[in-house]
Amino acid sequence: MNTKYIDLIDQTYFFPTEEFKLEDKTLHFHDIDLMELVEQYGSPLKFTYLPKISDNIQRAQKWFNDAFAKADYKAKYHYCYCTKSSHFKHVLDTALSNDIHLETSSAFDIDIIKSLKAEGKIKEDTYIISNGFKREKYIDNIADLINSGHKNCIPIIDNYEELDLLTNATDKDFKVGIRIASEEEPKFEFYTSRLGIGYKNILSFYKNQIQENKQVSLKMLHFFINTGIRDNAYYWNELHKCLKVYISLKKICHP
Repeated sequence: MNTKYIDLIDQTYFFPTEEFKLEDKTLHFHDIDLMELVEQYGSPLKFTYLPKISDNIQRAQKWFNDAFAKADYKAKYHYCYCTKSSHFKHVLDTALSNDIHLETSSAFDIDIIKSLKAEGKIKEDTYIISNGFKREKYIDNIADLINSGHKNCIPIIDNYEELDLLTNATDKDFKVGIRIASEEEPKFEFYTSRLGIGYKNILSFYKNQIQENKQVSLKMLHFFINTGIRDNAYYWNELHKCLKVYISLKKICHP
């Protein structure tokens, strides 16, 4: 019977991988001896391997650029780093070195954006995609960013109340996105309006709250499956519904 932990690894994962390997029964990550780190700093231990951040960003950029060229798709791909992944300065600085844009999730994140702007690390045309459920402070901070003249601050509307809250918080014109709620299983504990606006309600929401609103223009749709992609059929089914919504909106919306 296989009872050792290494046996579990062998039968569960493809090992060694690009990142990990064994040398003299010691685990190495990108040629870094992890046992030496543990002996020096103790455990549990978390560290960030900065070169991999740029590698992954550049790999994603290449995937999209190659696909766009293959399909002769006349558009640009804008990589947005999600600040909630890590707020550490050295991580954000490394990500920003790859000419990227940013996604925020909280009021605190907007304070980071303001600091980065003051340091000259992001520009006025950097896309700031403001996602997540927006409490009062988050709304106020987004409005402050818009009021400061940042034209590419794009709050993503997550429920029916947020657009009114934003228009009440600023007199400036601004762009928005709409988050499409994927069809989560009803037993999911957060099955609420915080997960976006349902497929069937997107068009009516746009017509009722955005189309004739001179202050607001629709820039994008946001699509996210909260509980993860269970299988290929589920993924393609959700993507197909999302594309149908996009096509319907594209026919009547010209941002």
